[in-house]
Amino acid sequence: MVVLHYTGMQDTAAALERLCDPSAEVSAHYVISPTGYLWQLVPDEQRAWHAGAGAWCGICDINSNSIGIELVNTGAHPFPDPQMQSLESLLSRLMARWDICKTRVIGHSDMAPERKEDPGPRFDWRRLARAGLAFWPEGWGTDVAMAESLDRIGYPQAAPEKRLQAFRFRFLPTGQGPESALDRRRAAAVAAACRN
Repeated sequence: MVVLHYTGMQDTAAALERLCDPSAEVSAHYVISPTGYLWQLVPDEQRAWHAGAGAWCGICDINSNSIGIELVNTGAHPFPDPQMQSLESLLSRLMARWDICKTRVIGHSDMAPERKEDPGPRFDWRRLARAGLAFWPEGWGTDVAMAESLDRIGYPQAAPEKRLQAFRFRFLPTGQGPESALDRRRAAAVAAACRN
C-alpha cells in the first residue's frame, strides 16, 4: 500500500528538518519538493512513522503495511507539475517493484478521516488514474446508503461527516454541504468498481 500526504509546511527545508528529527517521532519513506526533487528518508522495507492511527480495507497497522510519500505543500494550493511528474515516476517504480494495485494507493485522509485531510481536495487523483497509478472510476451509480458504499470501498468507521469529507476529497472534490444524492450515487459507482 502507498499513502500520500502533504507536509502542511511552508517549505521543503522545514519539512525535511521535521521528518529527520528523531524527537518529532514522524517520518516518511519519500519526500518530493514542489520542484520535483526526491529524497528517500527510509528504505522501503523498513517501517516509517507516517500514517498513525487509522485503517484501510480492514488493515489497522498502516505504518507496517505501507510506503509513505510526503509532498511538500501546505494543502492550500495545487500541486505543481514537476512535483506530480516526480510522484508519477516514483509510484510507477514502487507499484511495479512491490506489486501494489491502484486501489492500494490512498490518501492519508482515506485511512484516517477523523484526523487528517491530506492530500486534500486540490490533489489531482484523476491525473494519477489516467497514468494507471490510482483508482478513479468514472460515472454514477444508484442512490444507495452512503455508509454501505464507503464500507465497501474500504473506509474505516468514523463520524459520517468525516467519512463523507474524506470521500469527497478523493472522489468528488467539488462536493459541498450536507450529504446528497450526488454523493451517494458517486460512492455507489466507486464501490461497484472497487476490487480491494
